[in-house]
Amino acid sequence: MDHSDHMAQSIDIAVAAIRGADPARFPDPTPCTDYTVGKLLHHLAFGLLLAQLGAERRDLDPSITDYEHAPYLVGVPEQEWAGLAAEQAAAAARAWADPAAWEGEASFMGNPMPATAIGSMMITEFVLHGWDLATATGQAFTVPEGLAAAALDGAQELAPMGRDAGWYAAEVALPAGASTLDRALATSGRDPGWANAH
Repeated sequence: MDHSDHMAQSIDIAVAAIRGADPARFPDPTPCTDYTVGKLLHHLAFGLLLAQLGAERRDLDPSITDYEHAPYLVGVPEQEWAGLAAEQAAAAARAWADPAAWEGEASFMGNPMPATAIGSMMITEFVLHGWDLATATGQAFTVPEGLAAAALDGAQELAPMGRDAGWYAAEVALPAGASTLDRALATSGRDPGWANAH
């Protein structure tokens, strides 16, 4: 399985979590302490747009200065968010299905980066935040082992920068034999048992 397959799987997982999030639960807390369910959905939806732009070597419209809300969901009734996010997800998946998207350098939020690093970062983002959203809204969350391993690799690569920047908390200690997904979550500072503690 290659990068583009993992990207497609991670996007599907994120979309499933978005579709399963009842708008009535948008005020609820999530494992990301800074985000309610509604804010996390916006963050994930914005990530789907950024993923497409990264693959297509395009920068975000400079008129967009609000990074807390996905621009295509602003002013739209909450009941329509999932459908619009799914459309954006399909565009992102198509963009990363092109082998050229993984080659050379690309721009991400105005910063040049290797395309493979952007892809790895977005795969990890979609898996981790998909888990956040699913867990916060009581959904089952299953990740294929290969995708979980890709997310773990991405989380380990991002962890030093993520902790410095405040995206990741300190790594959570896990018992021996923890699953690959739980190790990815713990690496990013998430408690895999969060759902049981709330």
